[in-house]
Amino acid sequence: MAKHYDVAVLGTSIGALACAALLARRSWRVLVLGQGDKPAVYTHQGLPLARRSFTLLAAASPAFGRVLVELAQSQTFRRRTQELDPMLHALLPGRRLELPPDTTLFSREIDREFPEVRRIVDELYAELGRVNAAADATFERDVNWSPAGFWERRETGAALSALPRVDQPAFDLLGEFPRSHPFREIVQVTARFATDLAGSLPPLALARLHGAWTRGLVSLARGEDELVDFFLDRVRAHGGEVLTHGRADSIVTRSGKVTGVVTPGEDSPTGAQFIVTDRTTRELLDLAASFSPSRRTVDAMPTVVAARWRFVVSMLVRSAGVPRALARESFLLPEDSDHAVHLQRTTPTGCPKDHELLVAETLVHDDDPPQIRARTVTTVERFLPFVERHYLLVDSPHDGLPAWDYRSGKRESVDRALLQAGGGSLHAEPMVPLLAVEPTAQWGLSAEPCETPLRGAFVVGKSAFPALGQEGQLLAAWSAARVITRTDRRKEKMRREMWSKIQLG
Repeated sequence: MAKHYDVAVLGTSIGALACAALLARRSWRVLVLGQGDKPAVYTHQGLPLARRSFTLLAAASPAFGRVLVELAQSQTFRRRTQELDPMLHALLPGRRLELPPDTTLFSREIDREFPEVRRIVDELYAELGRVNAAADATFERDVNWSPAGFWERRETGAALSALPRVDQPAFDLLGEFPRSHPFREIVQVTARFATDLAGSLPPLALARLHGAWTRGLVSLARGEDELVDFFLDRVRAHGGEVLTHGRADSIVTRSGKVTGVVTPGEDSPTGAQFIVTDRTTRELLDLAASFSPSRRTVDAMPTVVAARWRFVVSMLVRSAGVPRALARESFLLPEDSDHAVHLQRTTPTGCPKDHELLVAETLVHDDDPPQIRARTVTTVERFLPFVERHYLLVDSPHDGLPAWDYRSGKRESVDRALLQAGGGSLHAEPMVPLLAVEPTAQWGLSAEPCETPLRGAFVVGKSAFPALGQEGQLLAAWSAARVITRTDRRKEKMRREMWSKIQLG
């Protein structure tokens, strides 16, 4: 093998890159391969469009905090972020609720829009505060949060069992609200757009996900692309190599253990002692054709399938068409809750002055994509009645339809072939999936252990802790980095000494 790395990381999700940065910091030689992941933003004639929505919901998580502390980047990263005030808007027919960080102002909002449930709302947020404070303390513990072995499962189970509501999957945090009350839907919709799980959420996940939106939300100027660049810079700073356009076509194994990856254009495999990926275990095993797990092992693996998807439409508009008071993060809630839209106001690089990019995301099952674009745009226009007069470009990467160009004063179609020069795709791109899992583990929070049947291979993506969204990916990343580091006593000793200095400092 001409090249050799300690760890090859496949993918550029928050979990994969956090794990890569941690291991590079711990003196492991890391190779990051983009594995075909595309940037969040593409362009047409220099004008930005988005293929994904992104909100940094993990910023307040202890898992993210631990990563930043170990990377010695807490203050640097904080300077990159901007606190959002208000944190979000919820728009319903005839109603508008603003969620500011100030609790007094929030109470006034409840009194204005939902005075009939003021007491219930107060009790709900008191309970959420109690649950999330306990969860914060638990997730700060240095355990394997995505365990495979008996003793690790026992250790992690003991940590989780102390959490309130974790062992009550049938408990309804919103049980005091009338069944059809709109505030119930506001809480649920924020969680639905934050999770990676397609099914119903356990109470702890609902508390963590809604809390991620309401405990102090921050944003990055360039969104997801800036977070990716931040982690990749950390990998490079500690001697790692980054090939964002690279990919592993297959994984080389020997005696049931990872030995390397095969990348296009290379005469020989690239050696690697460990593989970390943000794909599912089955997708990882598909790359390792020479490895055949036992039938018993395969049968014991949970079934993880895509059951719902994130459909995105981006709209470049003049700022005059958007209400000035509209929050950066909004939820549009029509009568049919299945057609709810998460709407973001962004100003990515290349956005003209006095213009902004609206990114509308909706969750779909197996609907007809061309109809979803029109339906999503109609929902946005219903809640922002003047926006249609101010369109410049409208596109979705998911339906294969031409982009819509309004710059001439009327709608004109832009062939998708013309979008390729700016990073767009000729054909419809896959939507980001939400996962259905059977069976789940750890009271419905987790699915796949980070350690896979292939020795030396780890999964840290959506399939590890799908119920917890970004926080779940970070917990899996920490767990994989912990297991890998413990295979080298010298590096583990260095890590413990480093943490002792951090704690003493």
